[in-house]
Amino acid sequence: MAETIIKIDLKQSPYENEQIHNRWHPDIPMASMVKPGDDFIIECHDWTGGQIHNNDSADDVRDVDLTQVHFLSGPVGIEGAEPGDLLVVDILDIGTFEESQWGFNGFFSKQNGGGFLTEHFPEAQKSIWDFNGMFTKSRHIPGVEFAGLIHPGLIGCLPSKEMLSEWNKREKELYDTEPDRIPQLAALPYADTAHMGKLSGTAKQQAAAEGARTVPPREHGGNCDIKDLSRGATIYFPVYVKDGGLSVGDLHFSQGDGEITFCGAIEMAGWIHLRVNLIKGGMDKYAIKNPIFKPSPLTPKYDDYLIFEGISVDEQGKQHYLDVHVAYRQAVLNAIEYLKKFGYTGAQAYSLLGCAPVQGHISGVVDIPNACATLWLPTDIFDIDVKPNANGPGAKVTQGSDLPLSKDK
Repeated sequence: MAETIIKIDLKQSPYENEQIHNRWHPDIPMASMVKPGDDFIIECHDWTGGQIHNNDSADDVRDVDLTQVHFLSGPVGIEGAEPGDLLVVDILDIGTFEESQWGFNGFFSKQNGGGFLTEHFPEAQKSIWDFNGMFTKSRHIPGVEFAGLIHPGLIGCLPSKEMLSEWNKREKELYDTEPDRIPQLAALPYADTAHMGKLSGTAKQQAAAEGARTVPPREHGGNCDIKDLSRGATIYFPVYVKDGGLSVGDLHFSQGDGEITFCGAIEMAGWIHLRVNLIKGGMDKYAIKNPIFKPSPLTPKYDDYLIFEGISVDEQGKQHYLDVHVAYRQAVLNAIEYLKKFGYTGAQAYSLLGCAPVQGHISGVVDIPNACATLWLPTDIFDIDVKPNANGPGAKVTQGSDLPLSKDK
């Protein structure tokens, strides 16, 4: 049996665990040390650290403190790792806790985080998903059940001091272009809620003031939300500090490409079984500055899809130049409107597209002025036939309750 080198208690605040941190900083001490070739298990809180509960109210999503996230397990040091190396991480297994067989999805209030479609869904809503082995379904979204592909939404190594400084500089410059924007353009360092692992005293205070927030992906990996990093996947991480400093968290039971709801996939607490190795000098050998990934050989087997197209013309009819973000928004909105014809509410459709094994593709970026993005929706996850036919939508889902919604205070 592999050793569990980082353990958590779901009844305990992650702030009480010195093997947890919620900022990126090179001075965070290693929570544990391993050797190349070792395999080990790491336990992880859900990304909010237990702020979201298994109930039928969205008050917790509305009131969530996003300055706390993400709570990461680590950093794990790898003996002999030096800047310029590649850290090879194999995901051997990943799973749920026996005592926590559920996860959540939601939309943040526009006033507190927002999301991909925040103009269309500006208030907090939540769906709860129950796990049954490899399958999941929700009491808040009728007529669907699908296989999960459990994966870490966030995994990466510690940045160097120079890299951290560059992150903070460029993100502050972006933030300053529109400092009053809601939601904000970037999540800047915020010391008040920083948890810096084993750091204490003056060193902790200084690192907390500088520590990069964990919200975006960056050169070191981080919050990439790649749904195919499941059992059997391999990740090659650039090493920027001595010992590497590998951290992981934000586990997902299932996710659609793009994690479009921001509160995002089916979020969960759980464990991950990893193996690590080193390629000395690998960054130069392979010209790598961002991680590269070998996906899992496992994937939910759905062969029949409806593909929704979007182009870079927004909801107001404004033309954008080869804008893939706008194009994917339109593909998502087109899929939502389609599902509403089968009895789903807009919120149910939106949540489902964020949770189910939906594929997102960049289909064209050269045909000026319109980029083309597509959303691939598996039809086999539905209890009813959702394919078009000459008679129009036939059977519709039987509604129970919609996603709980909590009005802004």
